[in-house]
Amino acid sequence: MTTSKQRSLAMWTLTAVVLTPAAFAADTIPVTEANFAHAETARNYNNWSKLGANEGIAHMKQLPPRGTAAPTVQMNDDTLYSVVITEVVDGQVNFSIPASDVYMAVQVVTEGGHGQHYIVGEGDYQLPVETEFAFLIYRTGTEKGLDAARLAQSKISDDSFKFGTYTPQNYNFAEVEQWTAKLTAETRGEVFEYTFPRLSKDVTDRHQWNLENANGWGGSSPEVNVANKYTNSIMLDGNSCLTTTFDNPESKYFTSVTAYDQARYLIEGVNHISSHSWQMNADDTVTVSFNCGADAINNIDTLGQDFTFTMRYYGVSQKVLDGQVSPEKTVQ
Repeated sequence: MTTSKQRSLAMWTLTAVVLTPAAFAADTIPVTEANFAHAETARNYNNWSKLGANEGIAHMKQLPPRGTAAPTVQMNDDTLYSVVITEVVDGQVNFSIPASDVYMAVQVVTEGGHGQHYIVGEGDYQLPVETEFAFLIYRTGTEKGLDAARLAQSKISDDSFKFGTYTPQNYNFAEVEQWTAKLTAETRGEVFEYTFPRLSKDVTDRHQWNLENANGWGGSSPEVNVANKYTNSIMLDGNSCLTTTFDNPESKYFTSVTAYDQARYLIEGVNHISSHSWQMNADDTVTVSFNCGADAINNIDTLGQDFTFTMRYYGVSQKVLDGQVSPEKTVQ
């Protein structure tokens, strides 16, 4: 049942999320290599708090806004979001995933930016969290259309959450954005793979971890047949016809291909391609085209904008983890 706390974000007017230097006090915390992941996480918590996620479930009833109006960098374009910011009680967070006939998962993201848990499927869950607050991302599948996804969202309960107590640390969020832009630019010329360590103790390369947060905050640690794997292509020419052909990824749930602009935001008027509807080749491979015309197989038109594309494997297969499927490396 939907409660009075839940927030419906059917009309996304996100002017409140835009942050200006005048909004910051002089005593803000400077951003460093050591604290960037925490600061970027605080920025995301803060953006979603402005949208009501610190008071109730913030339901996104449409696909994400394009460009920097989005509250989070590189949002997926293949599910609807519902977001919760909750206090962790006795070291644990409790939540439920309702029964539905579409894909639904919950990711629990700590204040350090770690996707500590990724849970798929109906049930009641009680899980440990290593920080004082947690950010829960409900992803609801659109494979049966937006109305079916919205109906599934309406069944999410918020009775187990402790709302209203989160306050972000006083980072200079304008400086966080500058760091994010710098780190994102660093990866435009190379294929980028995310690892998303689950816990703070699992970070072995601080710079790599910062790159992951800058390019796609809130991603999951890959787990065969459960959680997802993400990879980014290099920056590609938006005025050239490009294609990539790859073996069927055989993701347990689905696979998607999404184009992003140079800052890793969705492009206005550009749609993703997914295994829910893509056309297979006769030899069980998949070809995705970019800017090759409406008649090209599985075409994504970036409308002249240079772009990267991200592969998302929902319930990643072992062969993808083993590197046997790599569309981002074979585009030409």
